[in-house]
Amino acid sequence: MKNHVLLLIALFFFSCILPACRQSTDESNTESDSHDTATPDDEGAKATATSAAGTKGTESGRLPKFDVLSKDELAEGWIRLFDGETLFGWEASTNANWHIENGTITADQGERGLLCTTVDFADYVLRVDFKAHPQSNSGIFLRTPLKSSDPKTNCYELNIAPDDNAYPTGSLVFRRKVHGNNSEEWQTFEATVLGNEITIRLNGEQIVHYVDKSPLSKGRIGLQLNEGHIAFRNIFLKPLSLKPLFDGKTLDGWKTYPDMDSEFSVTDEGLLHVENGRGQLETTESYGDFVLQLECRTNAPYLNSGIFFRCIPGELMNGYESQIQNQFKKDRRDPVDCGTGGIFRRVNARFVAADDDTWFSKTIVASGPRFGVWVNGVQVTAWTDDREEDENPRRGLRTKPGTIMIQGHDPTTDIDFRNLRIVPLPE
Repeated sequence: MKNHVLLLIALFFFSCILPACRQSTDESNTESDSHDTATPDDEGAKATATSAAGTKGTESGRLPKFDVLSKDELAEGWIRLFDGETLFGWEASTNANWHIENGTITADQGERGLLCTTVDFADYVLRVDFKAHPQSNSGIFLRTPLKSSDPKTNCYELNIAPDDNAYPTGSLVFRRKVHGNNSEEWQTFEATVLGNEITIRLNGEQIVHYVDKSPLSKGRIGLQLNEGHIAFRNIFLKPLSLKPLFDGKTLDGWKTYPDMDSEFSVTDEGLLHVENGRGQLETTESYGDFVLQLECRTNAPYLNSGIFFRCIPGELMNGYESQIQNQFKKDRRDPVDCGTGGIFRRVNARFVAADDDTWFSKTIVASGPRFGVWVNGVQVTAWTDDREEDENPRRGLRTKPGTIMIQGHDPTTDIDFRNLRIVPLPE
């Protein structure tokens, strides 16, 4: 009799309690080590990483940490260009052996070239830790094309090189030379790129202030393999020159649609609030290439909304949609309905990095056919629209400027927005 009772208890534990514990762990632990079936987007991301980095150290199987940036840093607009685990969001110009090693982006062999962000930036603050062997030659390229043919004219090269190099560490190649900054230890660059001015700090000390009379307007950020071993970590960026899209007091600058069901209002706390649906709120201005940042809070579980961009003005949400949907299935790698930060009906977010009933940040970068989306500072989407060009973004690639819309999805909609700001990227 005792054996029968013990058997029943064991069956109850494995059938009821253990699955519940596993579900709780999957939902709360954002650093799960488990592997899941990749979505089409994940497969593309892994292929890109493998192409860029060879076959070693490209994917750890762990989700990136979501708490690297503080709430204040997220509110200021900081994002992570390197998630600490993968090469997601980066593209290599050559077959150099870029790979992940102990939480760093590393290379030491292969054809000289760059590992670049997939999207462009114009004005920003960039922070990067780097470590080079004594005779290594490398650099960080600012406002660069994927393949830079002439650092004198088509990019700004922040050099990493020995003291006997023509442009030692901290110099802007062909533009400004500094001396005596080589080291075998980890060092930190902070580059402020603003209009025609570039300011470089090394380990907190300003070493360069350069004014370009014929400035480059925008470009990717690139890490260089030139000669010898090089490693990078803690790569953070804060876009600059953004202007408010919402003043916290009125809906000036926005077009409402009273005949639709959604209700858009400004709360006493200065939030942009949307209830009910279906409906939309549309900017009066149009934007083509841009950096858009905002904070959002879904005020109940499983709500759905989106930020539409490059919309055909006046039409019903006819643009690219950056999804807002924080629900996931088995774990965060398995988003429901595209997932927050995915481009709806085009590419899923690679994981869900936000939670309902909690403020989260979103950064959207549109750069020609290339798009990047960050949620809570972590990049969840890196996608290129390779369809034929078309005025209608539902049918093909739309690069023509269009409006930005906030969606009221359905009668359950109850969502707040704040700190909406944008900067167009120069042509």
